[in-house]
Parts: sequence; structure tokens; C-alpha cells
Amino acid sequence: MKPAATRDTITLHVPFRLVKRGGRKEVQLPDGAPVQRRTDNTLVKALARAFRWKRMLESDQFATINELAEHEGIAAPFLTRTMRLAHLAPEIVEAILDGRQPRVLTLEQMRKPLPLDWAEQKDLLLQSDHQARRPGKQGIHGSNRKC
Repeated sequence: MKPAATRDTITLHVPFRLVKRGGRKEVQLPDGAPVQRRTDNTLVKALARAFRWKRMLESDQFATINELAEHEGIAAPFLTRTMRLAHLAPEIVEAILDGRQPRVLTLEQMRKPLPLDWAEQKDLLLQSDHQARRPGKQGIHGSNRKC
């Protein structure tokens, strides 16, 4: 039974979708609606791991990726894909840490080959929300030089 509406009652109908992101559900509003970003903890954790693993390899704590992967108890290909995050442009890292990354920028996408050039990364990744809605445009991973 619906309560009777009073003069002070306002009913809003807002279309939205629930999407899974980083192991949790998130409300996705229609295109153009302002969304206050939240930090993607899964992406932040992967960034931290990538920089930690890079530091461990550069300090000669481990001679190879295989040794490091064995020590961490993970598969070497997983470690390699995650370490790509350590080669991101500083502006992209800051956007992720501040929760300002485009909503389509996910950990799964970040583990794919990325351009080494920071300007090219920014063009592809920080503009990905806009590009994802435009058919025929280059997606997130459209460069020849990859890391």
C-alpha cells in the first residue's frame, strides 16, 4: 500500500544501472549526469603492488620476474600485466588516486598493453569515457608501442 502523497512530497524517477566494478556494485547514472567519483580501491591496490614490485626488481632484491612471482605466490604473467601500471603517466596515477579516472577505466583494461608514451596514454585513458560512447573511434588500447 502506497502512502498518500502530501503537498510536501516530491517523487523523482532517475534511470540508473547497477554495474559491478572492482568486486562491488556501483550505481551508473545516465550519460551527462554529474557523478561524484570514488576511489577505486582495487585499482589503487594494484598500483601500489606494481610500484612495489618494480622497486623490488630494480633494487636487485629479485633477479627475475619469475623469482619475484614465486616469492609473492602468484603467476608471472599476472605480475607482468599488473606491473604495467608502474609505467603510467603521473597524471593518470594521480587521477586514479583521486578517484577522477573515467568510469570505464578498470583494472582489467589497465592490465592490457598500453602505449609507453605518456601523452598517448593520457589521450587514450583520460578521454576514454568520451571515446567509449563514440562508435568508430579509437578505444583505450589503440597504439602500436606498448608496455
